[in-house]
Amino acid sequence: MAQSASATNMEQELASKRLHSRMEASCLELALEGERLCKAGDFKGGTAFFEAAVQVGTEDLKTLSAIYSQLGNAYFYLKEYGKALEYHRHDLTLARTIGDRIGEGKASGNLGNTLKVLGRYDEAAVCCQRHLDISQEQGDKVGEARALYNIGNVFHAKGKQQLWGCSQEPGDLPSDVRDTLQRATAFYEMNLSLVKELGDRAAQGRAFGNLGNTHYLLGNFVEAIKFHRERLSIAKEFGDKAAERRAYSNLGNALIFLGQFTSATEYYRKTLQLSRQLKDQVMEAQACYSLGNTYTLLQQYDRAIDYHLKHLLIAQELNDRVGEGRACWSLGNAYVSLGNHRQALHYARKHLDISREIGDRNGELTARMNVEQLMEALGVKEGDLSPCGSEFEMQGARPKFTKRNSMDSVDLWKYSSEKNGDGQEVDGMSRRSKNQLSQSSRRKGYSDSQSSDDRQWLDSPVDTDDITVQVPPPKLGRDPSDEDCFFDLLSKFQSSRMDDQRCHLDEGANGQDEGGSSRDSALNDMLEASLLTSPQTEELFDLIASSQSRRLDDQRVSVGNLPGLRITHNNLGHLCADPDPQEPSDDFFNMLIKCQSSRIDDQRCSPPEGGPRAPTVPDEDFFSLIQRVQAKRMDEQRVQLPSDNQGQSDQQDNDEPAVGDSS
Repeated sequence: MAQSASATNMEQELASKRLHSRMEASCLELALEGERLCKAGDFKGGTAFFEAAVQVGTEDLKTLSAIYSQLGNAYFYLKEYGKALEYHRHDLTLARTIGDRIGEGKASGNLGNTLKVLGRYDEAAVCCQRHLDISQEQGDKVGEARALYNIGNVFHAKGKQQLWGCSQEPGDLPSDVRDTLQRATAFYEMNLSLVKELGDRAAQGRAFGNLGNTHYLLGNFVEAIKFHRERLSIAKEFGDKAAERRAYSNLGNALIFLGQFTSATEYYRKTLQLSRQLKDQVMEAQACYSLGNTYTLLQQYDRAIDYHLKHLLIAQELNDRVGEGRACWSLGNAYVSLGNHRQALHYARKHLDISREIGDRNGELTARMNVEQLMEALGVKEGDLSPCGSEFEMQGARPKFTKRNSMDSVDLWKYSSEKNGDGQEVDGMSRRSKNQLSQSSRRKGYSDSQSSDDRQWLDSPVDTDDITVQVPPPKLGRDPSDEDCFFDLLSKFQSSRMDDQRCHLDEGANGQDEGGSSRDSALNDMLEASLLTSPQTEELFDLIASSQSRRLDDQRVSVGNLPGLRITHNNLGHLCADPDPQEPSDDFFNMLIKCQSSRIDDQRCSPPEGGPRAPTVPDEDFFSLIQRVQAKRMDEQRVQLPSDNQGQSDQQDNDEPAVGDSS
């Protein structure tokens, strides 16, 4: 019997081993297929295979760590940053558990890149610094170079975000923004020195490009051009068309600020050519936008209009309403310069409609001012203008009809005389509503060619029983004492909330005898003694203690929660062992303080956006910056109004329109 039992156990162990080996092979095969698909650019298919590998599971901790890393990177490229963050955290936890320092550094770097994209720059800098420290500790030069590059990217992105919406002139930056960008430059320079030592030309090209971008933001345009030309040379060396296109565009941007507009157009034309080769419509539209504005600066308005129309068509294809508005505004300015005020008025009206639609307040104010000035120059009124849709369609653009908000479309409430108590007031109100209806119909501009039925309806008397009038609820005047009463009432209700939760013991009435009060005190003593000695009281304290102790456990990392991990006798020792029994160092506590300090920042309201953004318009819209600089020149030439203490005879009216910026 004993021999048969042992034989059965051996068969079960062999079957279990064969099953585990098949599962390990299946998990590894799925992971390898996912890696192959990701390398081919199919990140969606790659994540499906990696997720299947996690579902199968493995007991090999290093294999699982690699799967976590690949999954995090794949989700990062798919822009699913929440999942990317989750798997990179799993990778970091597993690497620390098994004592893999190199893996811990790589996972920290991946976490830093993901946090940077999410805008959590302080946490990202801590993670990237951890990657740098581990790489230097392990003598990993390649990892050190990547960490330096990543830290530079974090500070560059942070400075760029701080710079968004600033109205300073180029190079005139706030001190905190300048410090952030200079730190980015320092890390990029260290990265460049190290990759030159390693002989990595591709990494040198990336460092040159980022150095050029950072110097551009700092206003060092000559330095920026030098670095971008180095970037262009290396991009041509590797045949990297996308990097070559970026270098041409960046060179054109920097040359604009140096006043070399003709050279800038040459680089922009090369940018446009490469964008068409790469079939990148967004970058093609941006190149057309830049060329149109540059030719406007060169006062070649016919060519500027040509490129702005191309930008407009692509913006319409991509449904970029902000880009359409920018194109219409630019076209209006170009037609004004050519003296074609009617065509300029058409695009200014279209710009006004789009600005209202997208909620661009600055654009709406600028467009309204342009429309008023052009109508005054043409000597026309609003009623004399034809709808801009047909005229706009002739230019190759699609019309877009929007329902405008007006008082004519407001629904009406039933406001009965019984409820109001004053029939005469309702009659007067109905007469006013009839007048308003007739006036609104005249404002609509109905022509004499309308059908008789329509005119009959408009001219027919209106019965007050058939019309309900929408009247906003009357606003009652409030006395300051009413607010005091309200706060007194509020404080009473709030103060009673604590009283409702107190245990109230009835005290004896004043008319009771002393025997009754002594009996109540004796009863209270008995109740207190029973509460202190009650077993339910001890259970209550035990429950509180266990609940409080679980709060720390909830914040601990549980290795058993890692998806795809099969705990066996082979890896149980790695999971239970403490890889770092020493006390945490000061660096750990410094990192903890930085991470904790960012929690308050996460609860702050983000500042308002500088304005709507458009994919077909470059992020660094330097033409808007140029307009702001030019606007200041107009302010310097304005005549200052005399002070109030001077006589009125010396005062003069100054009706100059304000210089606006639609961007």
